[in-house]
Amino acid sequence: MDIEKSLEALSQRVAYARDIMGTRVSDRLEAVSHDIVALGQKADSLSMEEALDKTGELSRRLTTLEDDLDQFLTPMDKVRVVRHPQRVCLKDILENVYDNYTEIGGRDEVSIDPGMLIARAYITRRVGKRVIHHPVMVVGQEKGHGQEFRNGGSIKPWGNAKALKYMKVAAQENIPIHAYVSTPGAYPVEDYPGAAQQIAENIYEMAGLDVPIVAIFSEGGSGGAEAIALADKRLMFSHGYYSVISPEGAAAIECKFHGLTRATPELIEQCAKHQQITAQDNLRNGYIDGILQEPPLGARNEHFDFFKQLRASVIRATDEVVVNVQSVSLLRRLAMRGSKRRQVGENVIVRWELAPDDRELLVWRRYQKYRKMSRQAYIDKRGIFERLAAKHMEFLFSIYSTVRYEILKHYQKKIARMATDVTDEIHVVTSKMDRLTCQAMEALGIPQWGGGSDESALTCLSEPRRDQGNSGGPAYVSPKALDDREVSCPHAATRGCLDIWARDLFGEFAGVCPNCGYHFPMEYQWYMANVFDRGSVREFNQSLAAGNPTGFPKFDERIQKAKETTHLQSSCVTFNASIRGIRLTCGMLVANFRGGTVGSAEGEKLIRALDLARKRHQPFLAYVHGTAGIRIQEGVNGLIQMPRVTLAVRRYIEEGGLYIVLYDTNSYAGPVASFLGCSPYQYAVRSSRIGFAGPGVIRETTGMDIPPDYHSAYKALSRGHIQDIWDRKDVRANMHQAFLTMGGRNLYYR
Repeated sequence: MDIEKSLEALSQRVAYARDIMGTRVSDRLEAVSHDIVALGQKADSLSMEEALDKTGELSRRLTTLEDDLDQFLTPMDKVRVVRHPQRVCLKDILENVYDNYTEIGGRDEVSIDPGMLIARAYITRRVGKRVIHHPVMVVGQEKGHGQEFRNGGSIKPWGNAKALKYMKVAAQENIPIHAYVSTPGAYPVEDYPGAAQQIAENIYEMAGLDVPIVAIFSEGGSGGAEAIALADKRLMFSHGYYSVISPEGAAAIECKFHGLTRATPELIEQCAKHQQITAQDNLRNGYIDGILQEPPLGARNEHFDFFKQLRASVIRATDEVVVNVQSVSLLRRLAMRGSKRRQVGENVIVRWELAPDDRELLVWRRYQKYRKMSRQAYIDKRGIFERLAAKHMEFLFSIYSTVRYEILKHYQKKIARMATDVTDEIHVVTSKMDRLTCQAMEALGIPQWGGGSDESALTCLSEPRRDQGNSGGPAYVSPKALDDREVSCPHAATRGCLDIWARDLFGEFAGVCPNCGYHFPMEYQWYMANVFDRGSVREFNQSLAAGNPTGFPKFDERIQKAKETTHLQSSCVTFNASIRGIRLTCGMLVANFRGGTVGSAEGEKLIRALDLARKRHQPFLAYVHGTAGIRIQEGVNGLIQMPRVTLAVRRYIEEGGLYIVLYDTNSYAGPVASFLGCSPYQYAVRSSRIGFAGPGVIRETTGMDIPPDYHSAYKALSRGHIQDIWDRKDVRANMHQAFLTMGGRNLYYR
């Protein structure tokens, strides 16, 4: 009976190795499989000792073979490792890494999205003769143990909301957060609060959680992983993957560039390789801090030595985060330096509760950590003198901001209060003199000054002041207006819209159907010419250019073609401008350049623009002419812009900034699920479409066909994603009104 069980275990190991290798065939593996079957057939004719010897020999051969196969795993092989049903999951980790835990936030199929598992856990360790109990909050996607109702770790909006709720509880209780990322991506539904909106809220709030956060990656298949992944320390399983999109999804997008109707296995393998999704790739690029070495062909629940290693690694990572911000005495610091090769807290007690000052420093260090990421992934075409000039201007603005808003403002308020008191006293005196003078003039019959014009001004209706900001004729004419043809509205059949001459539609009507209000797409230049004051636009950071940091095949030619066609260096244009005299900073995502996709250059430009707006004390407008999401060919270099830019947005808002987002045309995926979706003031132009994933992606991932209006601006308004819908002709007036009412008189600091 023991022989049968041993042979069955060996057969399962062979089957697992076959699953990982995919279509590739290993002759050595097939030989071992044949020998296992042969031994099973003649086991009854062998003595127990002979059977055990042969079984042990087969086990050793298979172990050696697994070691050899592990050395040549491809990136796609590792994707198959993390997707395998035998893969270690969060339940296994809770049972084997933590000393005690209790699940919270609902359980099993009756909970709110059981794919997101939350647990209050304890880690107990001995330091010398002391026993230390560390409470932690564990959050993560659970793919196993009831996978049929856990949706394979694909989390719905309310699951991410549940995770955020208990991460905030951890911050209130001053305990660390351990986040285990194991998801193919978020479930792309726009039911309240919407996938994109909830992920954006999670990233924004995690940026400010003032407790240590350690993230451990097994599978990060899209931007949905970032809902719990923004951390002070980021570790990754050696056989895991972390990517902006699955290899199959990337291959499906690449199909149109290869003339294919369906992705081939070769194309999928190529995308997995060139997206640089493995742990080794991410460590080299600086997006994780360490790799947790797994057993050959990946960790499974019987690998108890791996759980010991994982426990030691998460303890050490948490210790390092705490020690990095705590005020530690000289003796303790020297003792820690003497134990570099051992656990940080092996001989020194490290408590994971942080003091208020340490918690502030932790958030600042987190911002700095992400600010340094992906700097190697974009092209900076500035010369040495241009860079020095930029540093010089940055230094001057920092000094100006400090003097004007931190030093003088305090005294300015005192002076203004004193001036108000003095003028009030003078008014008391002068009002008595005015009254006596008026009485004397009335007694002598002398007419009083002012004629009656003042009375008329007070009693008559005022005439509205005309907007002279863009007078003097059109500054930009759409090329579509030069076509001598008629244009039909898409709603003509249902709403009876008449055909319109192109020169009228794209000229006088600004691309808006005069009958039903449908908004035809307009060029981004139209907005720059008609929304902002004439001659006020001053672009900066033009020299930051999009590149091909992963060396994705044939992508250099596509990027170069986009630059030549649009005369832009990236899909982001940053500039200073004014609307009716109000100075502002704007970051614009341009749909003409690669669909408005965001990569490392675009993220860097937005961060610099937000930093400039903060120093100049100007409101910030994020105008989305259109965005298809994160640029998949850049891999994690693009994905990391989601938390990077969101951290910059949070810093800007917390220092008093007014951050407004305006959507136009189609706006999807990563940008909407991060630095755009976190704005408290979001608006959309009519006929725009907003969501986490497009109809094709939703059909592919869920099998559902969505209704035509699923991503409409009105649906986004109904679930609270945006606050209002504007007509294109009213954008200038509405934006000016927003700056006046939302920003107050100072437009920046209340």
